[in-house]
Amino acid sequence: MSEDTINLTLEVWRQKGPNDKGRFETYEAKGISPDASFLEMLDLVNERLIDADNEPVTFESDCREGICGTCSLMINGQAHGPNKGQATCQLHMRTFKDGDHITIEPWRAASFPVIKDLAVSRAALDTIQQAGGYVTVNTGAAPDANLIPVPKEAADMAMDAAACIGCGACVAACPNSAAQLFTSAKVQQLNLLPQGQSERWKRTEAMVDTMEEYFGTCTNHGECYEACPKEISLDFIAFMNRDYVKAKIKNRKLAGQS
Repeated sequence: MSEDTINLTLEVWRQKGPNDKGRFETYEAKGISPDASFLEMLDLVNERLIDADNEPVTFESDCREGICGTCSLMINGQAHGPNKGQATCQLHMRTFKDGDHITIEPWRAASFPVIKDLAVSRAALDTIQQAGGYVTVNTGAAPDANLIPVPKEAADMAMDAAACIGCGACVAACPNSAAQLFTSAKVQQLNLLPQGQSERWKRTEAMVDTMEEYFGTCTNHGECYEACPKEISLDFIAFMNRDYVKAKIKNRKLAGQS
């Protein structure tokens, strides 16, 4: 082994499909550069598997810059690995030592069924977004959005919420598989802005009610914040809960109910 490389033993979850029984398989990752990213290490392992006429490990990735959120892996029991505020693609092998054993699993949540190996379906998060994560305006004389004054505090908080990349680490880390951190970020990035006020109450009720169809209940463990690669604040959950209570009252009044 070169002085500039490390050897690792990987315990990787393999599962052919959502209805198949999965298992761990052991692979040797030898001659890994400490400067390689975690996903580059998996690429190298897959190249060697293919060269040996074995099926490569299925995992998801896209931007590899910590933006898209698809590189979702549970590494040694931690969502995205041991480093706080990083996605898996931002994790480098210098975090590990020569001879380390690394266990790699998919997200573990009933709402995230395994597609294959380390890839899971996060369609439930998309369903929440579709329920109200948008702003609509009438066509015609709508003012240019850039002409609407936005208080700096509101703009800063909305940008903090919009930093959520929808990876699902909050759900995977939560003992209840709750999605309050994700949902609150998507709700509040619109609710905090003037452009989002017209549909604020309808949006809040629709997105929270949809979330509760798929995910567990928040009991304030705080694991979601610890696992979040963008360190989304728990305050957004409190803001969402406040808006949800108000939305239930306001929407009933708008519907003509007592």
